[in-house]
Amino acid sequence: MDLAKKTAEVEKILEAHMGVPKWKKQESALDNLIRTILSQNTNDVNRDKAYSALKARFPTWEQVVEADPRDIAASIKVAGLSQLKSVWIRDILAWIQRTYGRLDLEFICGMNPEEVLSTFCKLKGIGVKTMSVVLMASCGKDIFPVDTHVHRICRRLRLVPANASAEKTFWLMSKLVPKGKAYPFHINLIHFGRTICKAISPKCPVCPLKALCEYYKANRPPTTLSTE
Repeated sequence: MDLAKKTAEVEKILEAHMGVPKWKKQESALDNLIRTILSQNTNDVNRDKAYSALKARFPTWEQVVEADPRDIAASIKVAGLSQLKSVWIRDILAWIQRTYGRLDLEFICGMNPEEVLSTFCKLKGIGVKTMSVVLMASCGKDIFPVDTHVHRICRRLRLVPANASAEKTFWLMSKLVPKGKAYPFHINLIHFGRTICKAISPKCPVCPLKALCEYYKANRPPTTLSTE
């Protein structure tokens, strides 16, 4: 089975077991960008706590641009790496304001995704994962972000090489994910990674993908032969 067919089969199996998540815009592209930067190297709970604290301290992004990074860092401490993230966030917002004349990113939804990635991934604090999340979640683009769960599962299934980086996985999977399926596949893989294909002690015996999984084939317990 070639990789494109295997990817399509994996996506189909997950939909059969988990349903088909429907995209719905939750927040603006700029708000999502800042939230996603805060999510780096932390969990969703701490990300959201940091975002809420940041907005409570600085109700507008214009205020963040003018703020002392130390004050920003104090607000987002719960998300970790606050000294770095505070500077990244302030500098990114200042760059957007300076470059586009306003603190608004809705216009990227009308741009080619690759152009958006090449433009914004030059900025410190923004990688392909961060920007692809914004394009998918806030713009509804058919783009496939690779977070830690997606990265792990794609490697275990050998949809990508076992040693592929997250960024390499993004570019490889962009050619394999069935057209129109990036959002449901991404969401289902995250849920699957949290519940079945965990980083430690994955639940391989109950996995609906085990017949397609190279990790399972390499790690399954040996079959006990009957002596009768």
